[in-house]
Amino acid sequence: MSFDLVRTELTQILTDKSAPVVEITPDTVLLNGPLDIDSLDLATLVVTLEEATGLQPFREGFVLFHTAGELGALFTKAAG
Repeated sequence: MSFDLVRTELTQILTDKSAPVVEITPDTVLLNGPLDIDSLDLATLVVTLEEATGLQPFREGFVLFHTAGELGALFTKAAG
């Protein structure tokens, strides 16, 4: 999965909640960073990505990630 899908879905979440949309790069920190998202928004993002890709990188349990790029990489790794 490309980082572009993560960026697209993050932008949609921010737009839906009328939050400022800032530039999202692979190094963008997801929580406690420049994005106005909380843990519920992050959970929504993960579910949306799972539904869009059919991949479940957290099937074996939670894997720590901090940035948009790290999240994209987890989905890429799950694709095998």
